[in-house]
Amino acid sequence: MKNEENISLGASTPNLPPLQKGTLYLVATPIGNMEDITLRAIRTLRDCDIIAAEDTRRTGLLLQRLGFQKPLLSYHNFNEARRESEFIQRLKDGQIIALVTDAGSPGISDPGQRITAAAIKAGLRVESVPGPSALVAALSASGLPTDEFHFIGFLPHKSGQRQKTLTAALDCPGVVVLYESPYRISKLLNELQTLAPERSLVLARELTKKFEEWFRGKPAELIEKTKTRSLKGEFVILIAPSGL
Repeated sequence: MKNEENISLGASTPNLPPLQKGTLYLVATPIGNMEDITLRAIRTLRDCDIIAAEDTRRTGLLLQRLGFQKPLLSYHNFNEARRESEFIQRLKDGQIIALVTDAGSPGISDPGQRITAAAIKAGLRVESVPGPSALVAALSASGLPTDEFHFIGFLPHKSGQRQKTLTAALDCPGVVVLYESPYRISKLLNELQTLAPERSLVLARELTKKFEEWFRGKPAELIEKTKTRSLKGEFVILIAPSGL
């Protein structure tokens, strides 16, 4: 393919087009295994003017492993409204901003959607630098049908809203995919045992990491398999369609 030759991680790559000024780049970063970062992501992080990071300390460690440093600004759920106008002005001034989250693709159950929408509304350029995503990693290796799926992210914490969201999701055709904390996985399995005891489930945790683990079965089976386990790391839960 064109422009594939002479790509290296540390040196400049004159054969490749430069990053475009005034562009917000949404850069996917590893969800666990550092080998999953793309050459394009590395080049974007290296050549941008500033990196907007969900956690500047974590992104700083990533850059350290990649062998370079860049100016970092924090951008997370608690300051995104305040940061929005600053980032928009920086883009209007021609700066190149790379936005990253702690892991995975910005905006997918992570900060990024708000500034992306604001940049588009302001007539600015937004470009995705795709790569790792727990959603795609889990779905592709789940063994469940992938022709139609519905992603609902994290369930609400409050019981009433949680049950309402989960009940509506179970009525969706295709596979339902959601994220859950290890501290609430037992609660979720018990909820599914009540609402959909015959549905087949796939649970994936610590994806791409050393202790990656998969659980498959009906809610009651997974309750039994996990009840004596100390489960760490965020889970991706996939709920098969009814009758599968």
